[in-house]
Amino acid sequence: MRFFLDKFTIALIVAILIASVLPVQGQYADWFGIATKIAVGLLFFLHGARLSREAVVAGLVHWRLHIFVLASTFVLFPLLGLAAGWVVPGLKESVFYTGILFLCVLPSTVQSSIAFTSIAGGNVSAAVVSASASNILGMFLTPALVGLLFAVRGNGISFHALESILLQLLAPFVLGQLLQPLIGNFMRRHHKALGLVDRGSILMVVYLAFSEAVVAGLWHTVSWSDLAVMTGVDMVLLALVLLITAYGSKWLGFSREDQITIMFCGSKKSLASGAPMANAIFAGQNVGGIVLPLMLFHQIQLMVCAVLARRYAEKKRQFEKNEAAKAPVKV
Repeated sequence: MRFFLDKFTIALIVAILIASVLPVQGQYADWFGIATKIAVGLLFFLHGARLSREAVVAGLVHWRLHIFVLASTFVLFPLLGLAAGWVVPGLKESVFYTGILFLCVLPSTVQSSIAFTSIAGGNVSAAVVSASASNILGMFLTPALVGLLFAVRGNGISFHALESILLQLLAPFVLGQLLQPLIGNFMRRHHKALGLVDRGSILMVVYLAFSEAVVAGLWHTVSWSDLAVMTGVDMVLLALVLLITAYGSKWLGFSREDQITIMFCGSKKSLASGAPMANAIFAGQNVGGIVLPLMLFHQIQLMVCAVLARRYAEKKRQFEKNEAAKAPVKV
């Protein structure tokens, strides 16, 4: 797993740059918005169709691990996000604070959580279940937590946003799950080709969101200090969650393999789910400014976790080498 800028991250940056110079506007923006909604609906349909219910059922025996991961994703992160608003001077007034709170209530990633767990020598089957459960529950918990957190801040979640979530995200996901026994194997066999739908729909959401933000004057209202604070908060959030999940799971007596799974699954936030959800929940608002902290966090988590996964893998190889050296020689 490379931890420098990958092709998709470069594509995201290009989408932001194009939106900054050539934002889609007027009637073209309406048409592009309809196409984006269709692409997002297809994205969540594919998510539902790919998730294997058999894998979820088989992994339920690790309930303590799954509770820990879900608590990290949907309890620890939001609490740290709220605390950041009180601790960091001026953060509450920043245009990016809404985006920071939003990323704190998103589900974990699926692909990267499993990949890093596998590289580090963790419990891969438990990672599959935890990441899948996080995404399924996130369909319900993320909008609920957005409503709760923003109600505390004096805002709320509108009926239009709920309608968008139900029709644009949840309905396609449920339909995909219902058809999963029929088309699930096909979807998983062709995951690379279908991955183009994932990345393409996210790029469409990002371009549309930043086009609207640029037209509304995003870059005229954002300062370099705002960007620096947002970057610092993202980095501290990830560092704190990695430390808490690593040492907390060890203190609770989990095995080494389970500790790795908890750390990698409990510290991730999904851009694949977050960008479309932001487009549905915050329609009509500064979606570009809300998505930017998540995009940055996405890249930071890939870079940091790639390094950690390699270190865990190297430690495992060294341990196995030492054990083999200690073994008696057969004559």
